[in-house]
Amino acid sequence: MKTTLAIALVAGLALSACNSGSEPAVTESPAATEAVQPETASAELVDTAGKAVGTATITGTDGNLMVEVKVNDLPPGTHGAHIHTTGDCSAADFTSAGGHWNPANVNHGTESDAPHPHAGDIGNIEVGEDGTGTLSNTSNGTWAELFDADGAAFVIHADADDMKSQPSGNAGARIACGVFSKG
Repeated sequence: MKTTLAIALVAGLALSACNSGSEPAVTESPAATEAVQPETASAELVDTAGKAVGTATITGTDGNLMVEVKVNDLPPGTHGAHIHTTGDCSAADFTSAGGHWNPANVNHGTESDAPHPHAGDIGNIEVGEDGTGTLSNTSNGTWAELFDADGAAFVIHADADDMKSQPSGNAGARIACGVFSKG
């Protein structure tokens, strides 16, 4: 009888705990509860004389990279702005930065035949009479493509990007350049 009473008591306590309305605690691993933190990269832009003229910052996650550009002391007007394939601004005319970043090998510009645009096509930046301007746009590239073996740079051109000429929008000479670094 003592054994039966002990079993009944344990079973009653177990049922009571199940029906108490309280949910059992669920412990998730830290990796499961943490939101994916967007990565960040930035580039200090310099002109052909080596003078600092602004910054380009990329923030986001793969396929949704936000590019924000702030410039000062540049010529007024509309200037093409692009991510370029090589993290090197050492050439006097910035040609060491290579061509536009185009990992998907598509057409340049939003007004060209599809598929388009390059991941490096960020658009045009309007620079005011005071030499300042800002630009915000997105890129569909990935961090692994951006930070491949030779890195990437941001380039501002002398002229407006026409959004259709191949391979680079007929944007003219390169007037500012900066190499991206993470963090």
